Amino acid sequence: MNLNRDILYLIFKELRDNKKSLCSCLPVNKEFCEIIIQILWKNPWKYLEYERESLLLNTIISHLSKESRNNLKSHGIYPLITLYENLSFNYLGFCKYLNLSIINKIIYLFKFHEISIIQNEIIKLFINENTKFTHLYVPQEFNYQINLIPGAKQCFSDIIFLSCNVDMNDNVLTGLTEICESIKELELYIKEKNNNFGVIKLLDIPKKLINVHIHNSYSNNPNINNNSFNKILENSLMKHAQFIQHFKINAPPISNILTTFVNLKELELDGSYHYPWNCLENLSLPLLQTLKTRAIPVEILASLIENTNGYLTKISIDCIFYEEVVNKKIIQAIYQKCPKLKYLKLILINENITEFENILIKCQYLDELFISVDNLFDPRELFEILIRSSPISLFKFKFNNLFIPDKLESLKRFLDNWKGRHPMFLQFNYRDIREYSADIMSLMKKYKAKGIIKEFDMHFE
Repeated sequence: MNLNRDILYLIFKELRDNKKSLCSCLPVNKEFCEIIIQILWKNPWKYLEYERESLLLNTIISHLSKESRNNLKSHGIYPLITLYENLSFNYLGFCKYLNLSIINKIIYLFKFHEISIIQNEIIKLFINENTKFTHLYVPQEFNYQINLIPGAKQCFSDIIFLSCNVDMNDNVLTGLTEICESIKELELYIKEKNNNFGVIKLLDIPKKLINVHIHNSYSNNPNINNNSFNKILENSLMKHAQFIQHFKINAPPISNILTTFVNLKELELDGSYHYPWNCLENLSLPLLQTLKTRAIPVEILASLIENTNGYLTKISIDCIFYEEVVNKKIIQAIYQKCPKLKYLKLILINENITEFENILIKCQYLDELFISVDNLFDPRELFEILIRSSPISLFKFKFNNLFIPDKLESLKRFLDNWKGRHPMFLQFNYRDIREYSADIMSLMKKYKAKGIIKEFDMHFE
């Protein structure tokens, strides 16, 4: 059976987050290769591994014209790189994400003595009338006025995402404001000092912002006061309040801005123990679908979940341990207010395993469960509850720091009783390697051969 090119593209596009699977299909035939290369090079920075940085730089520079190559050669750069004379594709033509931050990082790794020369050539290679980008990442200490680069207006006419530092100089800011009229997603990195108040223009130009990420570089130091800048920034964001659907912060806002996001669907809070996060108390986000948190007080999270209207499908609660009463409260909030829940990452303690069973009973759409525990946790009752009450939809399990004290007998029983259900995806994460890790791997292979486990993995931090 022959699948047409459009269908193949849609199939491979679904695998865009799985580089290993995509690359395994490259040798099948020419058509597969052409489609997969297009997908991989849409955002090549996403798949970049440390040992592959030189290969990526060599591939990029191999697109240079003869004139540009001669320019590098005249400055002594040419011998330091490897050029591929006959490229199979115009790889840069597939690229829609321009990450100048990573490009700079790679260039500096090579310690070229003429950094600016190679930067100029690479920027001209990416920014011209023959390229078009939807996502732009601008590094710190970037000194190019992008709008003055020939072809820039055409190159960024479809841009929807911008990431930049707010301590940029006025010339860089002017360049960005002229090319970013169409952005819908904005990522801002706020510094300890020297923040450019003119950055507010980036909020005034777009008609509507949908996705906003505010990252404070000083989030672990509450003594730093940027209130004047943050107040102006938050007031400008409120102009887009009815449109914002995704919001991410790593320090509490100083205003009531969160209360204005009436259509918010995704909230990500990358917290710090230095802040109380009282701004979340009594906050109502009726349309919230995704809640992802790190180091946020659980009492406040329970209140936040209680003030949603049943649309939450994904909850991830990380890096916060708590005592029995609080643990019970968050569990109750989840099973009482989240009937459509599909993904849950939660910290669980022994005293509340019975209460946790209610999540399995009442959240019938749950398909992925990520449980973190402490060293005192006994998993035997948890496995029994999973056997007894797991909804039909549930088949993906991740366990963090889960030590099994009974020579894996409770795990074997769990797997034996899974026979006839959807084959599971199973992952164990540990802080160190324990003696029985090899036994777990052996057991996983056995149950994969039986068809009970589809995929398994074990990670060690």
